[in-house]
Amino acid sequence: MTKGQRKIGLAVAQMGPVHLADTRRAVVARLVEMLREAHARGADLVVFPELALTTFFPRYWMSDEEAQARFFEAQMPNAEVQPLFDEARRLGVGFYLGYAELTPEGVPYNTAILVDRGARIVGKYRKVHLPGHDDHKPQAPFQHLEKKFFQVGDQPFGVWDTMGTKIGMCLCNDRRWPETWRVMSLQSAELVVLGYNTPSVNIHWPEPVHLRMHHHLITLQASAYQNCVWAAAAAKCGAEDGHHMIGGSVIVAPTGEIAAQASTEDDEVITVSADLGLAETFRRHVFDFARHRRPEHYRLIVERTGPGEPLPRD
Repeated sequence: MTKGQRKIGLAVAQMGPVHLADTRRAVVARLVEMLREAHARGADLVVFPELALTTFFPRYWMSDEEAQARFFEAQMPNAEVQPLFDEARRLGVGFYLGYAELTPEGVPYNTAILVDRGARIVGKYRKVHLPGHDDHKPQAPFQHLEKKFFQVGDQPFGVWDTMGTKIGMCLCNDRRWPETWRVMSLQSAELVVLGYNTPSVNIHWPEPVHLRMHHHLITLQASAYQNCVWAAAAAKCGAEDGHHMIGGSVIVAPTGEIAAQASTEDDEVITVSADLGLAETFRRHVFDFARHRRPEHYRLIVERTGPGEPLPRD
């Protein structure tokens, strides 16, 4: 954070493919290299993708035991990830990192952590909106088994006051749900960070490929604007062992404008000097929640998960 100013050097570190044969050591070396680049460009905080340490393994059918042995982290940091923490501490740069977590009790989560500039884990989020399915679909071009390999997150969306700002976290499919953003905005979030792995192909219906990027961007732009936050989204993208995922890593301002966007499907760092006062301006003059929101008329949002019969009038 620049002294005396409400700005944060914000970086998104997009990752190109991580293949099944890639080792954790090699992946972490890539993260460290991008952390250094981000620092050289003035970053205070670096956003890495969802499941950044491995390939997107939910595309493969396997037993839970095999998945947990190959792709999950039982401790964070561990010996293979420690170099990232060490370099972050040396440079004085914080980061967000997504990975597959196996708790001491053996519960699997799709998790992200927030690490401050002293390399201390100051926040943890476990993915709430798990997409896909839990059954084997042998006719599909690949699987999307997040509902099989992960449990739904066990805590509400949080906001952490750290690194001079208020930061909320989510993961991938969470970004599509307006409730995700509003819950964090109501906790005075100024910045929402997230990672994602979004396949180019929708295995459930023949969705035109161009809509994958279109929906990704309009969701982030509308959510940033309507909730008065900066949004920083990091993709793991490109063709992992032949399975393609979209890129489009992006930093969006509270105006809804794209402040920076990746132009490749490889490892790429984008940066913005984010004016946090801009979030406050929109919160005060456009969406003054305390003055204008009417929660008494929003009851259906928490009383139903889907369409149903009309509620009786009071």
